[in-house]
Amino acid sequence: MTQRGLEELTTLTAITPLDGRYQRQLSPLVNYFSEYALIKTRVEIEILYLAAMSERRLIRPFTAKEKALLSAYIANFGPSEAADVKAIEEKTRHDVKAMERHLRNFLTKTSLQDVLAMVHFGLTSEDINNLSYRLLISRARDDIFLPMLSEIVSDIAGRAALYRDLPMLARTHGQPAVPTTLGKELAVFAVRLHRQSKKLQELTLTGKLSGAVGNFNAHLVGMPKVDWFAFSRAFVTKLGLTPNLVTTQINTPDDLAEMVQAFQRINTILINVDQDMWRYISDGYFVQEVRKGEVGSSTMPQKVNPIDFENSEGNAGLANALFTFFAAKLPISRLQRDLSDSTVMRNMGTAFGYTLLSFISVRKGFSRIRVDEDRTGDVLASDWSILTEAVQTILRKDNVEDPYTLIADLSRGKRISREEWERWLEELPVSRETAGEIARLTPQNYIGLAGKIVREALREIKHG
Repeated sequence: MTQRGLEELTTLTAITPLDGRYQRQLSPLVNYFSEYALIKTRVEIEILYLAAMSERRLIRPFTAKEKALLSAYIANFGPSEAADVKAIEEKTRHDVKAMERHLRNFLTKTSLQDVLAMVHFGLTSEDINNLSYRLLISRARDDIFLPMLSEIVSDIAGRAALYRDLPMLARTHGQPAVPTTLGKELAVFAVRLHRQSKKLQELTLTGKLSGAVGNFNAHLVGMPKVDWFAFSRAFVTKLGLTPNLVTTQINTPDDLAEMVQAFQRINTILINVDQDMWRYISDGYFVQEVRKGEVGSSTMPQKVNPIDFENSEGNAGLANALFTFFAAKLPISRLQRDLSDSTVMRNMGTAFGYTLLSFISVRKGFSRIRVDEDRTGDVLASDWSILTEAVQTILRKDNVEDPYTLIADLSRGKRISREEWERWLEELPVSRETAGEIARLTPQNYIGLAGKIVREALREIKHG
């Protein structure tokens, strides 16, 4: 039995955290992935289709006042109108038909009542749905995700520039490797995200407007003299989508798979960012801002946890699990159409919601950290064995026989202090000139072209 007061949907009674705990953070997505947004966009497509038939003289020309009326209805379509559509759906048990009847009811009260018969002319529900979903996804990408992704790239690139020449210990297989700079390692992530952002921006979704099984059957029998190929191409193109004339009842969703996989790649890079930042914080390279009133543990008062990067990682992982399913499921439809994709498409906003949470969290994580340069320096200087790569390379140049084995025998698996390093160098069988060259090496200056790589990365992000 439901407890009293729990019937109403609130942030406390919502089943998923997207509509509960994170509702306020995700409010920008309401205009793209809610039931209301879908209904409104369906109405938009239906009205634009009616207007396009008028513009091409398939039905009578609309007056300027009638055009303004239709435009205003699209712009002002709100929750009360959407609620009316839902009320009609209670009887029809068909969402698109309910939207169509709602629109007809509205037009009945206007000078456009004489064209009621042409509402939804020749169309199937999927003509409306495929265009609506793709418009919503494209708009969310352009309005919400690309701008925020640009901000994430800027956050990381800004720190890469700031720490361009700050030496730190690099690790391969988790073990001490050779020196790098903190800026260069951050620049790698900034460039990766920038490149994937460009690919995401360049993706164009397709659109289908061709009837029950994609052959324009009803269109042609109703108006046999119309060039429906040209009409469909022009209509879909005007929406900002790429026309797809070779379909079944559904618009083959390979483009949607490509789109969600683009987001998936971005989320995967963010998971990599989150995990590396978690480790850098754990190693003390970054110190987190302490904010008054926050609690890091219910029992350990000293803790300041990297929760923003952890939240980002978890939410990106959730999003990617759904994106993986979407990419595998959506391109498959039995014969000319089955309905198993319908309920899947309705959950598209869930994956984008978790993606947005990841974006928000990673930005928050970067906003509250600073580098502890003393710590990075101490770790770097604690083991001079990280210079053995440089030494064996120099010895190769000096024609020392099998320098790799020589150095490995002396250093493999060992930690070498500066004093031990200097004593060890004195025993090397090298010329005075080569000994001097080796002696000038330090963990701080053996960073290769790291600084130049950062400059190249920042140039690519700025001009690429």
